[in-house]
Amino acid sequence: MEYVSELGLDSGLTAVVGAGGKKSTMYAAAPAIDRAVVTTAVRIPPFEESVAELHETTDPLAALENVKDWPVGLVPRYEENRYLGYDFDTIASIADSPIPDAVLVKADGARNREFKAPGTDEPKIPPAADRVLGIVSTQVVGQPLTEEYVHRVERVAELTGLSRGDSITTEAVATVLSSEDGTEKNVPESAEYIPVLNKVDDESALETAREIAAIVLERSRADRVALTQLLDRPEPLVELRD
Repeated sequence: MEYVSELGLDSGLTAVVGAGGKKSTMYAAAPAIDRAVVTTAVRIPPFEESVAELHETTDPLAALENVKDWPVGLVPRYEENRYLGYDFDTIASIADSPIPDAVLVKADGARNREFKAPGTDEPKIPPAADRVLGIVSTQVVGQPLTEEYVHRVERVAELTGLSRGDSITTEAVATVLSSEDGTEKNVPESAEYIPVLNKVDDESALETAREIAAIVLERSRADRVALTQLLDRPEPLVELRD
């Protein structure tokens, strides 16, 4: 899969943050990697159907020794309809193990919204991350700044200057993706930051995504921006802008 190799997801530790396709991104990438681990630093809904095996364990290194089929999910325990996340040291130890080729980590939540800005205690990006994917749904452009589409409306308003109910612009999306208080928050200095504009479902969305990418490449630390479409498409990567 070009998507996996182009973004380097087939090796090292990749943290995924933002909104509009975090889990779908991990679940699409994992089967294209020979030995991928899907895990989390935060709460995550059940995902047994998206991996070949799932191990609920406080000793993930021991679990790795017994994996028969890949990709594998590793989580510490189940609580209130969600799996909990591992601490940073445990995630680093999973990534340091010679058994998996790559580790994919969910590092924040968005309550199934299309766009978000992080709260005070997030994202929980492991310091050992080699790269961070910052995801947003391109489809949020033109929608109102409300809880229907956006997680943490007030934080997005604060960063962009929009008011609640205003139409979300390409400028607003690019501003959040490019801000150290937005999607870039807590990205380790040693990690590559790759903004991902997801749900590029048609030509209109493609032009919107290109506009956002151009602004992000001017303002952020990112050297490239991925444009993706994950559903009903064998190759998620629509375009890579740099």
